[in-house]
This record gives sequence, structure tokens and C-alpha cells, in this order.
Amino acid sequence: MKKTTRYYLLLFVLPAFLYTQEKQDFGIIFSGFVKSDFFWDSRQNVNIREGHFLLYPSPVLKDPLNKDINAQQSLNFLSIQSRLTGKISGPAVLDAKTSGVLEADFFGNENGSFQDVNGFRLRHAFTKLNWEKTELLFGQFWTPLFVHSSFPGVISFNTGAPFQAFSRNPQIRITQKIDDVSIIAALATQRDFQSSGGNTQSLRNSAIPEIHLQFHWSQKNDSAKTEYALGIGGEYMNLRPRLSSTVGISPSTATFKVDESFGSFTALGFGKLVLPAFTVKVYALLGQNTFDDVMLGGYAVDTIYNSTTGSVKYLPINILSTWFEIVTSSGDIQYGIFAGYTKNLGLSKELGFIKNSNIISALQNTTRGFDINSVFRIAPRIVFISGNLHLSGEIEYTTAEYATRKSGEISIDRKGKITQAESVANIRTLFAVTLFF
Repeated sequence: MKKTTRYYLLLFVLPAFLYTQEKQDFGIIFSGFVKSDFFWDSRQNVNIREGHFLLYPSPVLKDPLNKDINAQQSLNFLSIQSRLTGKISGPAVLDAKTSGVLEADFFGNENGSFQDVNGFRLRHAFTKLNWEKTELLFGQFWTPLFVHSSFPGVISFNTGAPFQAFSRNPQIRITQKIDDVSIIAALATQRDFQSSGGNTQSLRNSAIPEIHLQFHWSQKNDSAKTEYALGIGGEYMNLRPRLSSTVGISPSTATFKVDESFGSFTALGFGKLVLPAFTVKVYALLGQNTFDDVMLGGYAVDTIYNSTTGSVKYLPINILSTWFEIVTSSGDIQYGIFAGYTKNLGLSKELGFIKNSNIISALQNTTRGFDINSVFRIAPRIVFISGNLHLSGEIEYTTAEYATRKSGEISIDRKGKITQAESVANIRTLFAVTLFF
């Protein structure tokens, strides 16, 4: 594994170094950080990568003696968030300034068998062309639903998820500035962050990329150290979860081509206020089928509407998500607090199923948190800054309202809404040491 890591690092650094020697118009500046996280949780959680990426607490799971199996504390120490970024500059092309970014970390790409422990993985890889009022971006970058000029500055690697949309996507993005207004349009696909099903096939087979459109307004006064920003935007996504359906009972089965696709819409709004003493950020999202953004949601597999081919209908889950953050802006000691809330709004219409077990089957394999009514988090933090060294402490208090269970049934209706819930909470204490370079 060490040899493999060194090999990837060499591939990452050497070509860029050699190229800058040959082409003086090109250059690359390396930056990044080494970060170590030390965290303790009061109970088991739904998370990613050995607990590093915390989402919400696991539900109560009673054993025959009525003891909660998930009521077990845990801890871990990790340095896999450490990051290397190469910022590339290039010569003018078509009267545009050219630049690029290549960024990777050691977070790996899988969460189950640990075959990719400390895996060196791609985060961002894009090229930009910049004119006076226009910017073109080609490559992998944050989803436009993640407003990179205004996002949570929490210490936890989850960056505010599941309240903040979190995804990096291959895309083509254009930003057009008109005075204080920026119009952003993008076409995107999926790779690391995928819709339900564990692969990118459902979006690829729809032959329609994700379509984004946003409008940002901002004013900045460098001398007064102030900034004001507001924005709204939307996304359309179309999925085709499968191409065929097999009907009948073996050995008398037949496979038919099916024409099954469905669309989903997501809208967002954000605001940012920067003053000399502190910064305030707010964000709200009303979305459908937001599984690929590491949020609650997904879609339901409804009843068969064509008995011959076995074709089914798909219904997107609706969610509401919002967060707020305030952080001090200056000094060697910075204070901040983050608060987030997200709610499962269910489906826009009822499923064709009546039985509780069928409703569960329609939702549980294609939805994140199908049995969750809402999630809430509050996370205060403090950061001590000494040059390039940051010592950070954060407490995350996260609650999740799970549907109650009785006699094998879940308190959920035909729209996927939770009718009765019980709350479970986790406290995470996090200490992080970060050295920037």
C-alpha cells in the first residue's frame, strides 16, 4: 500500500514539475494541509469512512432483553482528510486567462470492505477559461447546489451534511457577470456521489445531464471588510433506474425492455453577510431525490402499471433542509456555531401499496433515511490559530426522529411520511490539528 501511495504521489507531482520546466508560460503552486481528527461519539451512528463523515445517530435497536444495541459509545483517530492541491496557471487562449486545479486526498473511495484504506483519490480536477465578465469551467468540481462561496465552516469533515448538499460532479459550467449579478448555468453528471443504486447508470442511461441554473447577487467592499451576497437556484435531474424487467416464475420467465424514467426538481436559496467582526451564512433547500447530495431522500418504487412487461413507476421523495452559521471573522481565536435542520416531506402522491410491508419495500432500498422524520444539529466550535497551525475543538449534538415500530410495522403512511416518531441523539466531541502549507 505504501509503494502504491508513493507511486500515485509521483504521478501527481512529477509531470507537472517537468512540464513547468519546459513551458515557462505554465506554472503550478502546491498547497494543502495535514489534518488529524480525534473524535468520540456517545452512540453508534450512520456515517461514512470509519465514522469520519458523520450523518446522524443510528436508531434504537432493542435486543430480547430490551437493551439498545446501538447505545454504545465509540472513538477513532484519523488523518485521511489530509489534502494536496495543485493550482495551475497557463498562457492566454482565445483572449482568456487559463488556469486549473488538481486536488486529491487520502479519504479513499469505498466504505465497506476497506480495500481502499488511505486511498489517494481525486477530489477536484478542472480547467477554467476566464474573460473579463465570463468564466467557463470544464471538469470535476462542487455541485452547483454546494455554493462554494458560502458553505459551513465546521471542523467536521461532513461540511454540514446532511443539511448542506455535498457532492462533486464532472460538469461544464458557465458564469456570466452583469454588474453585481452572476448568472451560473451548468450541465453535470455523477461519479463519486451517485443516485440510489450504487452506480451512475441511472443518470447515464437517461441521456440527460443534471441541469443547473442560479442567480447570485453580491457586493464587496475590501476597505470596509464587508460583503453582502444573496442567491437562488434550481436543478433538474432525470433518472432511468433500469432498462429491462424479468417477469414470471423460473423456468418460465421472460425479460422485457422497459421505458421507465422520472424527473426531479430542487430549489435553493442562500445569503451571506460579512462584517469586520463576524460572518453570518444561511441556506435553504427544497429538493426531490437528493440521495446523491448526501442528504435525506431518494425515490420510491411504486406498483407495476404494465403486467405484461413488469414496468413500474418511480416517485421522488421531497425534503426540506436548512442551516445557519455565525462565526467570528478575526483574531487568533475564532468562535463559531452551526445549526441545521432537515425534514422528510414524503411523496407528492400516495403509493399504490396498502400493506405496511409493501410500503417499506418500496422505499427502503432507494432512499436515505426512509424511516426518518427529521434531523437536527447544533455544533459550536472554537479554533486557535498560530500561523499555519490550527487547533480546533467542536461539539456536534445531532438528533434524529425515527418512525416508531410496533409488531413489525413502521409508523409510515402511503406518502412515505412518518406518522409517529421517537427521537435519538448523539454527542460527538471532535479535536483537530491542521497544518496548512
